[in-house]
Amino acid sequence: MAVRSRALLGVAALLFAACTTVTVVWGASMSAVGGMAMPGGWTLSMTWMRMPGRTWLGAAASFIAMWVIMMAAMMLPSLVPMLWRYREAVAAAGARRVGRLTALVGAGYFSVWTLFGMSAFPLGIALAGVAMRLPAAARAVPVAAGAIVLLAGALQLTGWKARQLECCRRMPEAGIGADAVSAWAHGLRLGRHCSFCCCGLTASLLAVGAMDLRAMALVTAAVNIERIAGERVARAIGVAIMGTGIVLIARAAGVD
Repeated sequence: MAVRSRALLGVAALLFAACTTVTVVWGASMSAVGGMAMPGGWTLSMTWMRMPGRTWLGAAASFIAMWVIMMAAMMLPSLVPMLWRYREAVAAAGARRVGRLTALVGAGYFSVWTLFGMSAFPLGIALAGVAMRLPAAARAVPVAAGAIVLLAGALQLTGWKARQLECCRRMPEAGIGADAVSAWAHGLRLGRHCSFCCCGLTASLLAVGAMDLRAMALVTAAVNIERIAGERVARAIGVAIMGTGIVLIARAAGVD
């Protein structure tokens, strides 16, 4: 049992280190490239633009690949305890190929986040197109970004958020089948609850800048701290996020 646990932790640590490194390098490269200065005093990231010589399909594939790697770096610390509990449950039930089943749970989990990214990319491209065509819309973006952050903080205070967080923290392992289909389904459930729980935090990251390393680090910390500490800390994080949203709106409106 201890050997299996060490193997899971070792693989997770290596994967986390690799994904974090790639995310940091990619984020730094995007920062070096810069973006397009827009009316309203903000910069449109190259994340939402097609590089010369690249097709839209290639741009989408690049975004999805980076999104999955970034999500792995952000979510693995909170996912590993759930994978460990699943592994222990199916091992106690006498399942074979426990490592393969655990990997299927992880794959199901990240497939949900992949779908999230596949939805975010066309939406981001569409909004970027509107901002580039309409100066008035571009000037409204900083206020809109602040409003999204403000709403994301408010979502942290709701009972709905508390229920989703509880599902993430105490996902039941009772009755889990020790077969590939059940493992995949369990991963999908974990991913669904996690994406719901983190939707506000993820939306605030996208609003501030999907490849902003500082924002990424703060959201990662918030996701994992609230999983450990529970609802009260999630609410405190929400208050802090709301304050950030108010500051962003005030700055965008020209208020000191």
